[in-house]
Order: sequence, then C-alpha cells, then structure tokens
Amino acid sequence: MNQRVIISHNLATDLALSMSECEHDRIFVLVDETTKQHCWPVISQFIGLRNATVITIGASDTHKNIDSLMHVWKELDNGMATRHSLLINLGGGMVTDLGGFAASTFKRGINFINIPTTLLAMVDASVGGKTGINFNGLKNEIGVFNDAKFVILDTKFLSTLDEKNLRSGYAEMLKHGMLSDDAHWAKLLNFDLAHPDLMVLQQLLADSVKVKERIVNEDPTEKGIRKALNLGHTFGHAFESYSLHQFDLTGQTPLLHGYAVAFGLICELYLSVVKTGFPTDKMQQTVRFIRDYYGNYTITCDDYDALIELMRHDKKNKSGIINFTLLQDIGKISIDQTASDEEIKECLDFYREG
Repeated sequence: MNQRVIISHNLATDLALSMSECEHDRIFVLVDETTKQHCWPVISQFIGLRNATVITIGASDTHKNIDSLMHVWKELDNGMATRHSLLINLGGGMVTDLGGFAASTFKRGINFINIPTTLLAMVDASVGGKTGINFNGLKNEIGVFNDAKFVILDTKFLSTLDEKNLRSGYAEMLKHGMLSDDAHWAKLLNFDLAHPDLMVLQQLLADSVKVKERIVNEDPTEKGIRKALNLGHTFGHAFESYSLHQFDLTGQTPLLHGYAVAFGLICELYLSVVKTGFPTDKMQQTVRFIRDYYGNYTITCDDYDALIELMRHDKKNKSGIINFTLLQDIGKISIDQTASDEEIKECLDFYREG
C-alpha cells in the first residue's frame, strides 16, 4: 500500500504536511451537501486551503453514480485542473470512493488526499485503495484500485455523526475484530454503542485500521487474503442493493452500508457454523450484539430469489458461482467458499427467524 494513514491530533498541521508532500498547482476539495455544511468550515480557513476550489455533490449513496462523477470531472476541467493538481476528498465513504475514482481517471490520474468524516469511511472506504461508483443497480460496479497519497483520520468529525451513521461504521470494525483475534473481538462486543466514548472509540479505530492495513499490504489487489475483508459483504451487498432498488420503487429509505454488512454478518456467520465449523456460541454472541444495536431489515421468502440474483452479480464471483468469505473461528479465515441456493435460503431463514 502506497498511502500513509495518519491518526491526527492536529488536523491543520497534518494536512499542511501532507499537502507539502503532494505536488500541486491547484487545490480542489470535494464535499457533499452535508459535509459542506458541517465539515468544510472546520478546515476552510487553513492557510493552504484559502484559494481552494470547492466541488459539491449530493449527499447519500443514491448520488454515488455516473452523473456525480461527470460533475466532478467537469468542475475539475472548469477550474483548470492539470495533471499536477490535488483533490482533497472531505466526506464519508461515498465521497472518498467517488472522489478517488474521479482523481484516478482525470487526465489519467491526479494526486488525492482522503479526510474521512464518518466512522465507516475511516475504517473502510478511505483506506485500502478501492475507488468507484454504483452502476446499473449494483454497488461499486465501476472503479479502480488506487491509493490516496494520505488518509488523515481525525475523530473530532465523529461528534457530528448521528447514532445510525456511527453504528454503520462500527459494523466494519466488528468485522475487523472477527478477522483479528479473540481479545480484539471481545473488546468490540463489550463497547457500549448506546453511549459511545469517543476516546475509547479512537483506540478501537486505530486497532481496526491496523487490521485492514495488514491485510491490504499483503494483497493490494484482492487476489487472495484481501478477500477476508469481504466477510459479511456477499449477503450485505445484496441487502444494500435490494434496499436501493426498493428506494427507486417506493421511496423507502435505503439501508446504510454498515447496517447491510451487519445483517450480512448474521447470515455469513450462520453459514460459517454450517460449512466451516465456526463455534456456535461465538456466532450467537455476535448475532445478539447485532440484533440489539442494528434491529432488523424486513424481508420475506418472496425476496429470496431476487437477493440470490444480486449475489450472482457480485464482483467476487468466478464463472457465476457465488463466493463467500467464512470463518472457522475468530481470526481463522476461509476464503473462496461457495454455497448452494438452498444453503443461502437457509441462511436467510435464520436471519428472519433468529
């Protein structure tokens, strides 16, 4: 991994040093409507940003699309950006994913820095070099691997987060704990997510980022062990894409990514018990934590075929065979696992009835 991750205690200094190490003739800052209001004022008066051009896109994953991407490209063009310009992505995972992709493709690639402002982006989207947009009803269908030069993590932004977005990010941390060891996993299950202590959360965040960095460094382009990071995501992306489809049909609020991953973990831990011998008691403890803090996304057996069809389109698949990352135990990872449609439906039964 070529990027440097900074756990920041002085954002002005850390950003200034990061910018000084990135060639830049012009500076652009990408925000969405929410981070323009709540986060841009935090950094707008920093000396190096006073002449920056701000590019704004719509908030929420429904705007992570080709139209928003084209808007960013046009604004870079209109602002006379060159191959030597710098884009700073200030926002959640949608902004860092889309901004990273825009920077990676504009004039065949310009430097970019990620300043994630949600817990989900801090532990997941902004670290590891995945960039992209949703396309044709599918999550992250178009994109490239390309590292930000720097990722600056400052937990002061978390005080602006609502409860749901904090919990959304925590689901990815829970996944990292399950890929790590029993002590890390137990710490995460014992954290009071109803009354979060941001100082404790900052240390858990640092531990979580280390897990992801270790895995990504070993396998930057997901040929092998990086697939471990897909735990919970085969079912989770299907839930998320299905909820976006429901949004298009009914206007029903789509699932936040972390909630979809949490529900996906329920299904994939059950599949791990069945297929790879994951301990039932650890599955039950984790599922209880998820149900307590994340509630439920209501589906019926009439939705099963549509969810399985979405899983068939997952990028992790080969030759149309649905691919899962499962666990034999905490930290004991089994990549490239498969399941029959009947086994998948059994997992969905467990999810609905558990």
